[in-house]
Amino acid sequence: MAALNPILAPDLRDAKRLVVKIGSALLVDRKLGLKQDWLSALALDVAEAKTRGTDVVLVSSGSIALGRKVLGLGDGVLTLEQSQAAAAVGQIRLARAYEEVLAPHGIITGQVLVTLEDTEDRRRYLNSRATMETLLGLGVVPIVNENDTVATDEIRFGDNDRLAAQIAVTVGADQLILLSDVDGFYSANPKEDATAQRFDLVEAITPAIEAMAGDPISGLSKGGMKTKLLAAKTAVSGGCAMAIMEGFVLRPLKALIEGAPKTWFVAQSDPQQARKRWINAMKPRGELHLDAGAVTALLAGKSLLPAGVAKVSGSFGRGDPVAMLTPAGDVLGKGLVRYTAVEAKLIAGHRSGDIEAILGYQGRAALVHRDDLVI
Repeated sequence: MAALNPILAPDLRDAKRLVVKIGSALLVDRKLGLKQDWLSALALDVAEAKTRGTDVVLVSSGSIALGRKVLGLGDGVLTLEQSQAAAAVGQIRLARAYEEVLAPHGIITGQVLVTLEDTEDRRRYLNSRATMETLLGLGVVPIVNENDTVATDEIRFGDNDRLAAQIAVTVGADQLILLSDVDGFYSANPKEDATAQRFDLVEAITPAIEAMAGDPISGLSKGGMKTKLLAAKTAVSGGCAMAIMEGFVLRPLKALIEGAPKTWFVAQSDPQQARKRWINAMKPRGELHLDAGAVTALLAGKSLLPAGVAKVSGSFGRGDPVAMLTPAGDVLGKGLVRYTAVEAKLIAGHRSGDIEAILGYQGRAALVHRDDLVI
């Protein structure tokens, strides 16, 4: 008997905020370098998505692959220093290539380089999130890559599949597309097992699903199916559906809409709900005691401004979770605070326009932004 409420695969045309991960093998030819025709075709896909009103973020591999060709480093294993040098040379070429193919469509690009520390540390996370939100709000298409010129093993993602998933969660994307050298997730490695079957839809990443993951196929990319599953777990837990598809075809996003082979991993909630759960699960490191006006504003979906805070208690840093209390002392909600405890005590009760005079620098208007709090 058919399910009463069958789970449907997402439709790319419904995406409000889309992250697309582009693997090195798609973008760079070992002998010829950058695949200009493929990149120009991708620009058409991005322009079409923007026309639909979709925010687009591109997480792109390729800087080391481009740089090693320019530097003549060959196909062998690179030392850390050689990889960082290749990234330094290749990254500027990669950013320029994206700028040149998207500019004719009236699209402004911005380069964002991150490390694992930028998403694990809450202060850096808030900085990254604020920057990305501002870029997207201005209509920019951010081009994101790991900061390979400074990252070492202990602060590396190591592959752009997981980086893309973390970026998707950071910006609150509802869809993530991994353009890869395989056309989906299989029950076994299709290169080795002729009986392997592709999944069209994965509703839950179970231990049985994880056991099916294989190893990298491409010599250029580092992200095998295991890393793609890790990316999927991060994405879907953050309310973002994720698809794996083969990206060598020109205009891969158009092909996805038209029914190209792929595997969708279904999100369990929307990005906003997932973020609220994450914040609510944190242990507060301080308390903000609100006046009646602030309580009314928060219940109406507004941000918490310093003027609405009567008292600050606890010791916390920027990005730490705090509890927000009503005048009666009841917990109204939790949020990620945008100032340290020392700063918050200084500006509490004051208008946002007075922050610069009090602190000596132009701070953020909100003490806790509405996107970073849960009632």
